Amino acid sequence: MTSEETNQSFGEGEGELIQLKYLKPLPMRLDRWLVSQRKEQSRARIQKFISSGLVRVNGIIGQAKTPLRHGDEVQMWIPPPEPLPYLKPEKMTLNILFEDQHLIVINKPAGLTVHPAPGNKDGTLVNGLLYHCKDLPGISGKLRPGIVHRLDKDTTGCIVIAKSQEALVKLQLQIQQRIASRNYLAIVHGVPKEQSGTIVASIGRHPVDRKKYAVVEDEKGRSACTHWNLVERLGDYSLLKFKLETGRTHQIRVHCAYIGNPIIGDITYSRCRKLPIKLSGQTLHAIELGLNHPITKERMLFTAPLPESFERLLIILREKLIS
Repeated sequence: MTSEETNQSFGEGEGELIQLKYLKPLPMRLDRWLVSQRKEQSRARIQKFISSGLVRVNGIIGQAKTPLRHGDEVQMWIPPPEPLPYLKPEKMTLNILFEDQHLIVINKPAGLTVHPAPGNKDGTLVNGLLYHCKDLPGISGKLRPGIVHRLDKDTTGCIVIAKSQEALVKLQLQIQQRIASRNYLAIVHGVPKEQSGTIVASIGRHPVDRKKYAVVEDEKGRSACTHWNLVERLGDYSLLKFKLETGRTHQIRVHCAYIGNPIIGDITYSRCRKLPIKLSGQTLHAIELGLNHPITKERMLFTAPLPESFERLLIILREKLIS
């Protein structure tokens, strides 16, 4: 963006011009102060506004590290949300566990991708949400409007979506600060020797298969921590409960394979084995989601019923123990 284009767009047309005054006695970086003043905006979005020339200090285009001093006048131009590039709302049956004007909690089925990606622009949860929530476009970006966290395509259960930018920022912060709790159930191959444990192992791209993830050396991946408890022994299988401390891509699936107890039905991280029933995906279910309401601050706990195939497999495995 040239300075001429910036001058023409600043404060003109649709959008919002915010005027602020810095009254603190000590200097402070522009980006940090704006984040503290406009909590409905994420730090990344604030920094994008600054780098695009949409923030001025005393009439001069500011930089992220511009030091503010007592009495400085700050103007920030928030342009209207960009239209989504090609996403279309799609009428879809959503299993809604809770909804108000700020957020919606869905019990996601297996086989449903959360958000579009190149080559997969239709039939995602986002497409269904765009039809259901008319104000969702523009929240958090073009391809992931309102998405606070993700579930893998074939993982089922609780997922929360924000319906406003303020709710999105506050809910994502709860995930980062571990205020939100996420508990999962899975049926795995084998039986752990212990009743409970914690898996601490960094996760990164698989060194050979770039479509997969793997436990890697710390410097080559991102730290990951998964707590688990043995809920029930099922012969050669086990029902485990997991609590996430971090939320890396495929985290539970990779960690289970790493300790030698891969998840049943996981065709990516478990060798194909004959099962007593046909599954729609891996037997990994986000059964509980706890969070503080982003506006009222009320503590909320959501529980998603197990999928039918998960329940049937449990019944079959339990019956085998009796017979």
